[in-house]
Formats: sequence, structure tokens, C-alpha cells
Amino acid sequence: MIELDGAEGEGGGQILRTGLALSMVTGQPLRIECIRAKRPKPGLMRQHLACVNAAAEVSGAQVEGAELGAQTLTFAPGPVRAGNYRFAIASAGSCLLVLQTVLPALLLADGPSRVQLAGGTHNPMAPPFHFLERAYAPLVQRMGARLQLTLRRCGFYPAGGGEVEAVISPADGALQPFALLARGAAQSAFAECLAPGLARGIARRELETLGQAMGWSGEQLRSGEQRQNEGPGNALLATLAYAQVTEVFCALGERGVSAEEVARRLVKEVRAYQASDAAVGPHLADQLALLLALAVWQSGQPASFSCSEMTEHTRTNCAVIERFLPVRFGLAQGAASSVVEIHRIPQE
Repeated sequence: MIELDGAEGEGGGQILRTGLALSMVTGQPLRIECIRAKRPKPGLMRQHLACVNAAAEVSGAQVEGAELGAQTLTFAPGPVRAGNYRFAIASAGSCLLVLQTVLPALLLADGPSRVQLAGGTHNPMAPPFHFLERAYAPLVQRMGARLQLTLRRCGFYPAGGGEVEAVISPADGALQPFALLARGAAQSAFAECLAPGLARGIARRELETLGQAMGWSGEQLRSGEQRQNEGPGNALLATLAYAQVTEVFCALGERGVSAEEVARRLVKEVRAYQASDAAVGPHLADQLALLLALAVWQSGQPASFSCSEMTEHTRTNCAVIERFLPVRFGLAQGAASSVVEIHRIPQE
């Protein structure tokens, strides 16, 4: 049994989600204590409990401690089953974190799966839908698998009510690792604003402020796609597409924060990425670490990527991955980026 301390490193929910994902992938039982110990409200919140329940359904696991507020959990998985699933969070919690939990196991399952999710789609401390669709899914495809994502309805805090569908097709054989060390030539850059249920002037002000700061105009500044939305809510997104990778950055509006400040926050994040020569930003680095580790484990071949920032969140995620898989992460710090290398450890 793998035992994890939820107070280690950044001490948040990612330790739980990665632990659940790799427990399902490897078949190793998991016990985690001090869940989310470094958060203002430790223990399992609704969205974390939804992750546990989803993982249990996909793998037929035996679970102890799956209740709100629990800080200790035991998870013993059975065989992962491809199929059709529906997971809903009875709150505005991120349904995409639920997908993040079950996706690795379903990518390695013996057949395709369709997962319908309900909850928040653009949440603080969670990847927004457009990030997974534009930045993450193409890298899954580069490994030989396929992740098709459809946004049926946006969901924002506190209403929730978003709907997402994911179709997951495993690779024909092992996942293929790769090196992603450079972005390649710039292809496009644009911003869009989702602001359902809010005055139209908010989206206009956010886009104008961002456009002036970045030198973007015209087709680069877009109103959000016209979908049925659960509002009110506000997400300002910037997408930067390059030959080798696409990055998506998001700033969420909140009560008491001006439209101009929301835009300035996003500009700061985009400029930090542009100031580096890394292929990926800090959030994509976090997601890519697990994906590439699975490919290295399956194929035996190394992988690498460069990132603009190696956060404590990513370091903690890598430490959890090393507890389950026979891989090791190496870090080389450069002047304008960090290079992460992943190698498989020879088994005796």
C-alpha cells in the first residue's frame, strides 16, 4: 500500500487526485492522511469527494473515509473499466478536476470511454475548459491517444451548472513520450471574454485593457462563444498558439475587482510566459508531468519539457508520481526556463 501525507509540499488537493489516478493505473492501494492539510478548510470538500467517488466507480474500488470533511482515506482499486460515465458535483466545484482524476486510468483502459461531467467549468485553482481543450488535449494526441472535449454549457461559481463531455480513446499500444523543449514559431494570439449575466460593458472593458497592454486589436479581441451559460460569471482568456504547443491563460472576475484589474492580472501572467524561452507555462507543466511520466513508464523511453516556472505545486505532483511509478524527474535550471527530464528506473 502506498501511503501519502497530504501535508507534504503544497499540501492541497492535487496530492489526492494524483494519488487516486496512479492508484487506479498501477492497481496499488492508497492511504492518504492529512488531506488538504495546508488549505483554510482541510479535508474532503464536495469536489474532492466527487473525485474519490468517480475513481471508485471507474475502478470498482473499495473505499474507506469517503465523506465530507474526512482527512484520511483508504482506496483499494479493482480493474479499470472503460465505458460510459456521468459525474456531477452538487456545487460549483470544478468538474474538470474530476476528469483530471479519472483520465489517466481511462487513457490506459482496454477500450474507449465517454464521460459526461456537470459542475464548474471555469474555477479558481483549477484548469478551465479551454485550457484542456486547446493546450492539453493536443499533447494527449501527440502521444498516440485521443481526448475530444465538448463544452455544452459554461458553469461559474456560485451557480455551477456547467456541462462537459469527454471522449477518451486509448493509444494503440504504449503511450509515446516526447521532448517539448521549444514553442516553435508563433502562429496566433487572441483574447476572449465570457461574461454571462453581466453588463456588456464589463467584457468590453476587459478586452480593451488587455488589448492596449498587449498591442492586440480587431480579430484578436473576441466576445465569448455564444453558448447557453449558467451565470453570472466572468472569465477572461488569452490563447497563444505556436508550432509545437498552445498555451491558454485565464483570469476570473470576482465581486469587488474591476474589469481593468482582471485584465491586468491576465496580462501579467501572459507576459511572464512570454519573457521566458520555455515551451510551457507553470500550469501546463503540472499537467504534462503526469502525462509524460505514464508514457515513460509504458515505453521505457525518456521524455523532457521546458517550463517557465517550476512551482511548488508541480514539484509536489512529481514527488507523488515517483511514489507510484518507477520514474525519476530531473531538473535543470536555466536563465529563462527550467528543463524537466523524466527517465524510467531499471527494474531488478
